[in-house]
Amino acid sequence: MKLPVVALGAVFASSLFLAGLVSAQSNGPVQALRGSEIDTTLPAPEIYQQREGREVRNYRQQPPTIPHSMEQYQIDLRTNQCLSCHDWSNAGDRGAPTLSMTHYLDREGNQLDTVAGTRWFCNQCHVPQADAPALVGNTFEPSNPR
Repeated sequence: MKLPVVALGAVFASSLFLAGLVSAQSNGPVQALRGSEIDTTLPAPEIYQQREGREVRNYRQQPPTIPHSMEQYQIDLRTNQCLSCHDWSNAGDRGAPTLSMTHYLDREGNQLDTVAGTRWFCNQCHVPQADAPALVGNTFEPSNPR
């Protein structure tokens, strides 16, 4: 009794598969997402230069954008080159803004002498500035109209 049921299921599944193949083929050739054939060489996208100088923040508590190039900066589990200028012990000598004290608090709110591990990777919140077009539409308005 089970064998005819299994055979009937296999016939049904294979006919669905074949119908899907026929449907896919009848819709025409596959369109590439890049907008051209795979063997076509496309020009490289424009490189947007980073803007220098500080930007006005759009809302309270917004992480400031990075006003300088980070191209050669190393930030990994062992090294954070941002701290060579922005750590509280170096900022005065280098003329760089000091990190907020919140960067020196652990998860329980205890004050630390070094940057907390939760704040180690600066570019999680802070990003370089560039004159590039928006990737998606945006209707954001700053909280304080300028």
